[in-house]
Amino acid sequence: MSSRNDASTPVAIQSVSRRFRRKQALDQVTLEIPRGVVFGLVGENGAGKTTLIKHILGLLRAESGSVRVFGMDPVKQPEEVLKRIGYLSENRDLPNWMRVGELILFTQAFFPDWDPAYAEELRNTFDLDPTTKVGTLSRGQRAQMGLLLALAHRPDLLLLDEPSSGLDAVVRRDILGAVIRTVADEGRTVLFSSHLLDEVEYVADHLAFLHEGKLAWNGLLTDIKSRYRSFTLHFPTPCDKPPRFDGALSWEGSGLEWTCLFEGDTETGRDAATKLGAAIMEETEPSLEEIFVARVTGKRNRRVLAGREG
Repeated sequence: MSSRNDASTPVAIQSVSRRFRRKQALDQVTLEIPRGVVFGLVGENGAGKTTLIKHILGLLRAESGSVRVFGMDPVKQPEEVLKRIGYLSENRDLPNWMRVGELILFTQAFFPDWDPAYAEELRNTFDLDPTTKVGTLSRGQRAQMGLLLALAHRPDLLLLDEPSSGLDAVVRRDILGAVIRTVADEGRTVLFSSHLLDEVEYVADHLAFLHEGKLAWNGLLTDIKSRYRSFTLHFPTPCDKPPRFDGALSWEGSGLEWTCLFEGDTETGRDAATKLGAAIMEETEPSLEEIFVARVTGKRNRRVLAGREG
């Protein structure tokens, strides 16, 4: 683990807390984002994801603890920090009165490292007409425009806060498949915050899970997923309620057949099933969404992640 003051570390957050009136938005969060990865940030509505991103951008000052972006304090050194960051939010606030080409030139003036050829490549990729007024762009086109502006100066750190909200599958594919992967492969870093867990699972290398302002998980996505299994069990006699099963996060089923999402190694899960007298009919690796929902609600296949926190 590198030092939190290391200028080569994109983001280092140490024991950060933040309260809004009676709500504890962040509670002693410590997190380090290494270089050259796609880092997924997930959590239920109100978990603190957007609040954390605002601290990284320097829009909020940590009430306790510290935030360093490339070794710098984003509140005290905003110009040095922001010139190395590209940011796309769900709101995608853009000046509606400008034309696409005008907005590109206007934004270029703020970034000495702006790459005009890359900006033009992205404009062509997204099929954005430079003469079109921003106010007439569709929701998907506004997202693509915002992403172009965030990427064209080739930032060392790209922050995406719910970038796919409300977008169709084609635009989501452009953002997730092509651009994010390319940025990470160039040795840059992406922080991707989303309530769409299938997207996070598709693109992320690392994962942090915020729950009620606290950091519940943090590590490689493959390591996190390897700790969970899903067992479909057949019992010799019907069960009118879920059986007791150490490590079980959630149950679904009735009668003779129940499916359990289990936290623990495979052998422990199999031994527990044997002790219950149940036969294992199927064993699978649950999706990230199934794991998350089970951890948050204790129920499977129930979508609880909608919208963003304030």
